[in-house]
Amino acid sequence: MYLGRIISIGSNENGSFAAYRVSSRSFPNRQTVVNGQKAAIVPTEGSEDDIYKNPYISYNCVDIVDDVCVITNGSHTDIIAGKIREGMNVRDAIALSLLAMDYEKDDYNTPRIAAAINFEGEGFIGTVRHDGIEVVKVNPGEAYYVSTYEHNSPRIVEEFTANNAEEAAEFIYGEGIFEEFTHPVTSCAVYGKDSWEISYKNP
Repeated sequence: MYLGRIISIGSNENGSFAAYRVSSRSFPNRQTVVNGQKAAIVPTEGSEDDIYKNPYISYNCVDIVDDVCVITNGSHTDIIAGKIREGMNVRDAIALSLLAMDYEKDDYNTPRIAAAINFEGEGFIGTVRHDGIEVVKVNPGEAYYVSTYEHNSPRIVEEFTANNAEEAAEFIYGEGIFEEFTHPVTSCAVYGKDSWEISYKNP
């Protein structure tokens, strides 16, 4: 099954995680790059011109704001993180930014998906689609995921088995429930209890 981009957040006894996967049939030549407390999706070497074909394929997917990790499938990463830095609570920052940015105006009306979580495992995950907006609370010990296509309403992950950022990036790329979803391109994950670590998996 093809789900497009996927976000998952949650926590276990070892810490909180936020993970993101790019799945793509149209623009597979992309990779994750990390710069300090941020991670971005960018074209691979030789495919830089792809950004002129589709403005939505390159963006920051992770931005860490103190004890909160923001993770999304587009430029709304920066908007949500900026609102949190200004003092807005996580739920409202996600909901307001999704509402303001709206779904992507491409050939597929691609939803924007977003999430944020803190060290305690408290977070929110949501989406804005052409037919509505939805933001769901994630409690400590829970894990959820949402995708741009098919599963574009937040769903519970029964078991997200990862104990560090590297394992989380591997897991969302193609393990557990995510193994059945096709066309993985790159993944990124953040994991932490007292400080955040970032890892990624490129092809």
